[in-house]
Amino acid sequence: MGCMSETPAISMTDNAARRVAEIAVKLGKPPILRLSVEGGGCSGFQYRFGLAETVEADDIRTDGTGASLVVDPISLDLVRGSAIDFVESLGGKSFQVTNPQAQAGCGCGSSFSV
Repeated sequence: MGCMSETPAISMTDNAARRVAEIAVKLGKPPILRLSVEGGGCSGFQYRFGLAETVEADDIRTDGTGASLVVDPISLDLVRGSAIDFVESLGGKSFQVTNPQAQAGCGCGSSFSV
């Protein structure tokens, strides 16, 4: 059971939502980005992104402009308060997580510790 609050537990920028929608159209899938956290990476935990076919009953869902973001309850404990963005730079294009709980991270931005 999730509790509803006025502040979303996690958010997604318009840039990220647009990119999810673009990818979903190309792949013929629903515009739902799943963020999960797994053990590993150079800092202890790593972010994993993928398109979700469905929203599970216990997922926490945030709707953006044209796309949704879902996170399972266990992963949410590690990313609560985060914002997901899509960034294009000289280093490439990627989804990035701004996680206020992360105490340390790595240069690639895909792993963190709490």
